[in-house]
Amino acid sequence: MAAKTAGEPMSGKLEAEVELHCSPAKFYDVFRNTAHHMPNHSPTHIQAVQVHEGDWDCHDTVKFWIYTCEGKLEVFKERVEYDDAKRTVKLNGLEGDVMKLYKVYNVIYEFVAKEDDNGEGKQQGVAKLTIEYEKLKPDVPL
Repeated sequence: MAAKTAGEPMSGKLEAEVELHCSPAKFYDVFRNTAHHMPNHSPTHIQAVQVHEGDWDCHDTVKFWIYTCEGKLEVFKERVEYDDAKRTVKLNGLEGDVMKLYKVYNVIYEFVAKEDDNGEGKQQGVAKLTIEYEKLKPDVPL
């Protein structure tokens, strides 16, 4: 068993929230039903996404992403889980560049509604992002 770097755990969770300027249902729909359009929405960061097993909008589908991270072309293969009631998408890492550093790398998006403060009743929301990880070695950066 490898020694841990002092103060930095080998596994854990990173969490963040991003305010959405549209309904969380609409944002969830992009991930759930139209992920194949993501390269059109963000071509600088996402070059391609392909179905490896299953269908685009099905639970347990395996998808293969080609993306750019810090100027470098990388790949990520995932198995996706959907929870329509909670508007949650979980991407379970299987293979790719990030899996060379992590034993576990799961990304969870939860799209939550909130009422607009201006009293118009317009529904906006928050995207809650959670990354569950387990490093292969203690010196792997977060």
